[in-house]
Amino acid sequence: MYSQFNVAVAGTGFIGPVHIEALQRLGVNVKGVLGRSLEKGERVKAIHGLEKAYASFDEVLADSTIDAVHLAVPNVLHYEMSKQALLAGKHVMCEKPLAMNTQETAELVEIARERGLTAGVCYNIRYYPLNLEAYQRVQRGDIGQVFAVTGSYVQDWLLYDTDYNWRVLAEQGGALRAVADIGTHWMDLIFSITGFEVEAVFADLATVYPVRKRPKGEVATYSDKQLSPDEMEEVEINTEDCGSILFRFKGGGKGQLWVSQVTAGRKNRLCYEISGAKKALAWDSENPNVLWMGHRGQANQVMTKDPSLLDPTIRHFANYPGGHNEGFPDTFKQCFRSFYDAISAGTATASALYPTFEQGHKEVLLCEAILKSHQEERWVKITDVE
Repeated sequence: MYSQFNVAVAGTGFIGPVHIEALQRLGVNVKGVLGRSLEKGERVKAIHGLEKAYASFDEVLADSTIDAVHLAVPNVLHYEMSKQALLAGKHVMCEKPLAMNTQETAELVEIARERGLTAGVCYNIRYYPLNLEAYQRVQRGDIGQVFAVTGSYVQDWLLYDTDYNWRVLAEQGGALRAVADIGTHWMDLIFSITGFEVEAVFADLATVYPVRKRPKGEVATYSDKQLSPDEMEEVEINTEDCGSILFRFKGGGKGQLWVSQVTAGRKNRLCYEISGAKKALAWDSENPNVLWMGHRGQANQVMTKDPSLLDPTIRHFANYPGGHNEGFPDTFKQCFRSFYDAISAGTATASALYPTFEQGHKEVLLCEAILKSHQEERWVKITDVE
């Protein structure tokens, strides 16, 4: 079903090969890869058995056999590469955040709409099977009116002042870092489950290390390579390491998010608790095949992932039987399944299940409101930054 699609992936760092593997598992034909250098592209091409390593993005766009482009490149490149791909008639799946500001994201939304192309942002976490189940339970009214959502997304890969990556630089990743990089994953997940729309935000952010020590050479994301002092140089940091955000939702709901990339021992943990008038739901990415359901007048319940127990409408996003866990790599496969299903069916954006450019635009809009709130130390309405 998916072998009809020819795809090129731009990016050979941590997440590019994740896209390639997920696409290949889905049956999509990944024709080639574009790396920061041809040498890197050739290396990934050989590892994954691809047909081609492209020498430039222009070469990718000139390949008439390519139907879609996946962008797993630094944030600062998202806008221009997405725009070029759309104008070349390619469908686009872009890593988050969609672009550096809402002027750029709004333009990308409009181009995709005008060209009639499918354009998605890789918010893969909504595709853990039990998050899709939580969505169905909320939509069916099982937990009643939702009045509060709390949670966090925490990591420790930037715990030391010697930890460094291009993401810490505002000119490469944007004015917000922890919020934009991982906080938007939490926000996308919560909004996709609850359908909530944000009315206003209040943010208190912190840069733990105003100065970090940058390697004089290149170091990959999540690398544990140890460098000597003479191999490093000091660099000023203006992006946040952690922070707290309050949300006021339309209709009266409340929310709270703690985001951190400096929490020791937490390698990559997203969790949430959704409080409804009838019951509560809770999920933790460190134990992703379990959905907790809280009750007032009866014993609490724990649901273990099992396709036969999932809502029939989302059952096809769980490919292994009960007792066989599905995790991080599987979420990319299922996200891409939804994306290519939409291309095949010509699904209208309004009814699409995959994370759309429109939703990616809203996430960047939220980031701008969050930054404004932090800088001005006040509640900021979303209408203040639209």
